[in-house]
Amino acid sequence: MSDALRTLAVVEATRFRGHDPAYHAYVQILVGRVIAGAEAQGWAVVRLAADQGADALLARTERVDAVVIVGGEDIAPRFYGGAGGYPGESRHLEVADEAQLRLVHRAIERGIPLLGICRGLQIVNVALGGSLVQDLGESGHVNRGVPIPEVLTTHPVLLEPGSRVEALLGTTVADVRSAHHQAVDALGAGLVVTGRAPDGHVEAIEHESAPVLAVQWHPEDPAAPAGQLDALLGALRLRVAAAA
Repeated sequence: MSDALRTLAVVEATRFRGHDPAYHAYVQILVGRVIAGAEAQGWAVVRLAADQGADALLARTERVDAVVIVGGEDIAPRFYGGAGGYPGESRHLEVADEAQLRLVHRAIERGIPLLGICRGLQIVNVALGGSLVQDLGESGHVNRGVPIPEVLTTHPVLLEPGSRVEALLGTTVADVRSAHHQAVDALGAGLVVTGRAPDGHVEAIEHESAPVLAVQWHPEDPAAPAGQLDALLGALRLRVAAAA
């Protein structure tokens, strides 16, 4: 990949979470691992916060070659026709939501490779008209009532044979690190499900024509299986190189 084709935007909902120092600290670990993994592959990384607004985010990503949308807070229900007051509801960052939704639309329109992680998968789905299961209840997708570093759990994901994510990870059953209380409900336009948990909930989606792939789990978690993050980031690099 040439120097002119190596800028990756890592986009989070917000840069600071002063109301919850433990959560803020753990997010720094996760986002830091995405950045470190990308830089190790030769990317020049720009770290951006979507709560600066859609105009600012679109301007700062105007010339990037690929995008990663990382995890974070619940998407405001109004963006997918839902209502507030559900169990486990987090604070909502509607400015960030709108900015990331618009970024997904532009990435698809321009054919910019995009990887969604956790909230990033939900942003992709909602951007394309999908909806969310607002709370999974007691499930194996997140540990509740424990310190932040212990909220992630490990469970298998069944990957669709012949899908991009199956090819990248080299298996049809992947162990993943997970921490989500929401999931895809109605699937957005142009998306296909390429991974599910044993309970049937969606864990991976891909766009049928655009270079968009999203996973509901955290390949960047320190306890994630070796190579998962590298494989998913490497897919972005290959897409950029192929389009050069």
